[in-house]
Amino acid sequence: MCTETKAQSNSETLVAESDQTLVGSEAGQTSSGGGPGGQSPRAKLRHLSRSTQFVICAAIILGLTMTFVGKLVSQSIEDATIQTAAETGARYMQNFLEPFVQGLTTVKELPDATIQTIDHLLSSTSLSTHVVSVKIWLPDGTIVYSTDKSTVRKTFPTEEISLALTGKIYTELDNDFEGDNEDAFERSLNIPLYEIFAPLREAGTGKIVAVGEFYETAEALQREINNLRKKVWAIVGAATTAMLLLLFFIVRRDDKIIKQHETALEWRMDEQARLHSNNAALQHKVTTANREFSRINELTLRRIGADLHDGPAQLLSLILLRLEELENSQGASDEEVLEMIRRAGEDALNEVREISLDLALPEVTDLTLHDALVLLAERHEERTETRVELELDALPDDVPIAHKICIYRFAQEALNNAYIHAGGKGQKLSASHCEGLLEVQVEDAGVGIPTEKPSVPGRGRTHLGLVGMRYRVESLGGVFIIESAPHAGTKARAQFKI
Repeated sequence: MCTETKAQSNSETLVAESDQTLVGSEAGQTSSGGGPGGQSPRAKLRHLSRSTQFVICAAIILGLTMTFVGKLVSQSIEDATIQTAAETGARYMQNFLEPFVQGLTTVKELPDATIQTIDHLLSSTSLSTHVVSVKIWLPDGTIVYSTDKSTVRKTFPTEEISLALTGKIYTELDNDFEGDNEDAFERSLNIPLYEIFAPLREAGTGKIVAVGEFYETAEALQREINNLRKKVWAIVGAATTAMLLLLFFIVRRDDKIIKQHETALEWRMDEQARLHSNNAALQHKVTTANREFSRINELTLRRIGADLHDGPAQLLSLILLRLEELENSQGASDEEVLEMIRRAGEDALNEVREISLDLALPEVTDLTLHDALVLLAERHEERTETRVELELDALPDDVPIAHKICIYRFAQEALNNAYIHAGGKGQKLSASHCEGLLEVQVEDAGVGIPTEKPSVPGRGRTHLGLVGMRYRVESLGGVFIIESAPHAGTKARAQFKI
């Protein structure tokens, strides 16, 4: 037999009240924490650890999900329990009432003897302990039997018995029958009841001749449903708590690993910053030391130049004077020898004076860079009897003395190389200063720097001077560039950030 249940109950009251309590408590917490001057919930959540944020979000999601699952499972179990109880009671009542309704196929009422028999059985058997009321309906809505005799032979709407007339068992768990006039007696009992409608069939044909309705006390069933509901919610709560704890420990472990990595990364960044600071300090010390070395080296060169001028140069001058005295006192046969000695002494004196002049730069200290480069070009032209083209832009006046001497020596060495290796052809000295970059360049129109080694030792341009120029420039943080091509001349360039 096909069965269907339509159950209505007050089982949702407990869940609804608990949901309202939960929502109310959350609302209270929100209102208490969001006062004036306090942080917004989003800002507070952002300052929490990742594991705490995850637990809050997971608790909300799992709470909503498990609440829905709990309600669904609880309602399904409640419906199944009511339906099982209803079907069991219906089978019993069908077996009890069907023998008394076989005559309703021809007669539309029950004999008084049958009514008395039913009353006697209901009051004397075990049915009286849990069945409080019984009704027998005709298909047209007329009640032919009822525990409440005031409703017998009265006709009522057939909505309640419509499902039973189709062969289905219908049950309803509720304590509210206010909309039913035929339920006045049951309402007066003021106890929880559930009513069951079951079809009563004619023996042999299976035709539905009446509908049996009976009311059973629902205390035991309600207790069973409440116990099942508590068990369901206990299981759901335990499962939710277990999942939250498991996920929390997993996320907390990963959070600790991430924090360890972040701490290690911060330590490495601090260490890198410290090393960078140390390197910058060391670089500053190296630059300062190079500047000090250049200054001391320049003082040494000045002292050597002064010593050459005051020592060997004076002695050579004395030798030349004595030779002049000998020329006056000797005969003609010795004049050629004395003349040769005198010329050699003059040449040696000139060379010593030139060396001392190159080593000592007393003028550079008091001159601007522009004037120092002009002086260098004039001296080179006077010494080599060649021409130097000058192209000097506006240069800063506050160039540090170490850089000024370095630039002077660089240009001096480059012009000397241009004279020695290019014969002084196309000599050009240029300098410019743009956006903090000071650039000095010396170029010639010689044969360039050969890539192969010279066939005769001592011939060809040596790279030793270039190495010294590079070291001198780079020791002050500058950039040294040499450009050369066969038969295209050579360009030596020095750049400084000033």
